[in-house]
Amino acid sequence: MRVEIWSDIACPWCYVGKARFEKALRDFPYRDEVEVVHRSFELDPGRAKDDIQPVITMLTKKYGMSAAQAEAGEDNLGAQAAAEGLDYRTRGRDHGSTFDMHRLLHFAKEQGRQEQLLDLLYRANFAEERSVFDDDELLVELASAAGLDAEAVRAVLADPGAYADEVRADEREAAQLGASGVPFFVLDRKYGVSGAQPAEVFAQALTQAYGERPPLKIVDGVDGVDACGPDGCAVPQH
Repeated sequence: MRVEIWSDIACPWCYVGKARFEKALRDFPYRDEVEVVHRSFELDPGRAKDDIQPVITMLTKKYGMSAAQAEAGEDNLGAQAAAEGLDYRTRGRDHGSTFDMHRLLHFAKEQGRQEQLLDLLYRANFAEERSVFDDDELLVELASAAGLDAEAVRAVLADPGAYADEVRADEREAAQLGASGVPFFVLDRKYGVSGAQPAEVFAQALTQAYGERPPLKIVDGVDGVDACGPDGCAVPQH
């Protein structure tokens, strides 16, 4: 069974939702049969790389709330994150373009290191002091810590077109599936779960999607063809 997760590194609910989903997956009896694929989604597509501002400032401008309301929202998110065992800095974080990070995540996927890089990016953005938006060398450090070659990462960052098509394709697919926000979870292309739902909701979705998988249909062929089985392999007789 495949679970696809559309998310953005700048999305705090994606950070929390990933932890809740993983909690449900850990307790799922068929977890070894579940493939998890992470897809790209930008909260601010087209945002300039140098357009960086404090999170509280962004919230007041984008949503028309007061600074006190924005700070209260961050405090709530900090409590939600803490409940999942996650660190979360409620003050002093930046907000900016995540396009380069998504490009790196596609590169990491090719190298089998996507999950590791995503976790490091989330932690760096939400729990650590250095901004992930204004320092490409920090992205290189994080990618290296995830097991990627530093020079290859620098080459991806230096080429704005590298993996750009893959990011945009993910975003178009999200729109086609009806995702208007993230996190957005799609199970076997049959069920969608929107938002950072409680682990119990993810557990129910996993159970339902797995239980409704169609049984394997064997194509009729010629009886008696050669095959290997519990007792060994048939040896051709000439």
